[in-house]
Amino acid sequence: MRGDRPVPVTPSSRYLRMEGRARRLVDEQLINGMHVHVAVPDTGTRVAVLNRIRVWLPVLLAMSANSPVWDGQDTGFASWRTIVFGRWPVSGPPPHFDGSVDYERRLDALVASGVIADRGQVYWQARLSERYPTVEVRCLDVQLQPEDAVMLAGIVRALVATAMADEKAGLPVPHPAPELLQVGNWHAARHGLNSVLVDPEGRPRSSGDVLCSLLQYVTPALEEAGDLRQVGSLVHRLLQEGTPADRQRRALAEGGLPGLLGLITGATACA
Repeated sequence: MRGDRPVPVTPSSRYLRMEGRARRLVDEQLINGMHVHVAVPDTGTRVAVLNRIRVWLPVLLAMSANSPVWDGQDTGFASWRTIVFGRWPVSGPPPHFDGSVDYERRLDALVASGVIADRGQVYWQARLSERYPTVEVRCLDVQLQPEDAVMLAGIVRALVATAMADEKAGLPVPHPAPELLQVGNWHAARHGLNSVLVDPEGRPRSSGDVLCSLLQYVTPALEEAGDLRQVGSLVHRLLQEGTPADRQRRALAEGGLPGLLGLITGATACA
């Protein structure tokens, strides 16, 4: 939701420069994302992990969808935050990289273009952190309840661990057409789990089947971390009760904005 006045901008040179360049994008940057960092030992492996997990980002987005309302109205999207954020020059699913040298070269070229101010404005839904030795997954909406955040963090960690194991075993790297990854991402933002999902091979399948495929894929890593029982139970609850966006919509339909605010503040109080 946004008001009639522009968002106050932190008076640092970086943010003021962004405000001058992006204008209304900054005015409307009233969104909150959940970022999950997973430690990976070296840059080459981190890039290899990016190449392997990117096919699952639309599924993670659909599971986390929690931003259906903007300016007091239902947008029709489960994750309107994704659409707002997608207007920045470098956003959406990351491309495939031919190793760490290629990753560094392409980021340097983006900054050298002058369109973005620095590497911090590389807003791909997954990227290498510039501050920590981690892969940073950024496609998730902030959650209503802490247990939903725990579920997503557990899945992301298991997904990264599985990608590392696949890389070590020399398994083929998924290489979807970028346009299929992009439409799958848009579709996940639009519908959440209330429709088919575009699976990692570019096929439309029921959201339940795709979630089961994801859970099956990361089960060994979840077991090794001791997370399988908790994460599996929370995924089952998600399929039964719907996403936080579904809960927001029900609250808005039944109680208007007061009902929606009651849901959000009540969930926060429970946290």
